[in-house]
Amino acid sequence: MKAREGDLIETLDGNIFDVKGLIHPPGKVIAFIRFTPDSKGDRKRGRVNYSKVYPLHERYELLRERFPQYLVFDKVFNEWLSKVPIEAIRQHYKPVSYLRKLRQKRHQTKLEKTGLHFAELLKKNTEVSWSKLGISGSLLVGLQTPKSDIDIIVYGSQNSYKVYDSLRALMNDKDSPVKSYDREELRQLFDFRSKDTAMSFEDFVRTESRKVLQGRFKGYDYYIRCVKDWDEVDEQYGTVHYQPVGYAKIRARVTDDSQMIFTPCHYKIDNVEIVEGPKIKSTQEIVSFRGRFCEQSRKGESVMAQGKIERVKREGGKEFYRVLLGNKVSDYMILV
Repeated sequence: MKAREGDLIETLDGNIFDVKGLIHPPGKVIAFIRFTPDSKGDRKRGRVNYSKVYPLHERYELLRERFPQYLVFDKVFNEWLSKVPIEAIRQHYKPVSYLRKLRQKRHQTKLEKTGLHFAELLKKNTEVSWSKLGISGSLLVGLQTPKSDIDIIVYGSQNSYKVYDSLRALMNDKDSPVKSYDREELRQLFDFRSKDTAMSFEDFVRTESRKVLQGRFKGYDYYIRCVKDWDEVDEQYGTVHYQPVGYAKIRARVTDDSQMIFTPCHYKIDNVEIVEGPKIKSTQEIVSFRGRFCEQSRKGESVMAQGKIERVKREGGKEFYRVLLGNKVSDYMILV
């Protein structure tokens, strides 16, 4: 099974997980629980009600309490991860396949129709192949509500840059249906995100107000996730090892933002000052597997970041250190 960021998988016990990254151990998929069968849940598919679990700490808590078989200590990443054995997977949901079926569907809900229109607009403006566009999220597994987001996936670096430039142009066109969040909408987003990522509202506004991968389209929230294509990933499971060495707050300057739109996102940094934590000044990058940290900073800007410090060692290569964001509520990255 080739599973990647943006895919969802359903297990034999009825849980639905979202896949993280493109690198997985043999026979397993790294994925975190997103929807779980719940008689009191507010989402329904067929005769089954589901609850959505979003904050990462709540996902871990649910797995520990009810589904501990999926929590496994990983010796490559040196942390507890949610791993789903391939033999436990009932169905593999792929965004590209879903969008293809949606284009052929005769009767669509308002949300489905709007999501399709958004994908068609991006396709028209960029000429990206349909095979490199998909729709993920709750729509992909039929658990959407009338207020659900439109989650679009773009595969491949060049395709992602094209879509990003198109979105930026659309946001600058006052007649476009693509709108950036206003301050009131950012407040609503902040109230939701702050359950999982702690920062002040003003710091939140400074970073989020200029993002283009998120916003509003014809009255719906949207998020665009850019994912590297299979032939762009040279790392295989076990060829790189990650060792946690502490938790730190750093101040640094971003020297390369070319990977800021992708999930996972990377920011190359220099002029690193350790404000709190282990005094490791050879930290070379800030990384996150969470989409909320995309577009967080531009080249030349100074940032303050707080997260887990990891030593990264490639086979036959040099060691370096990085800051990993997104595992704790206290993780953040803000403009200085």
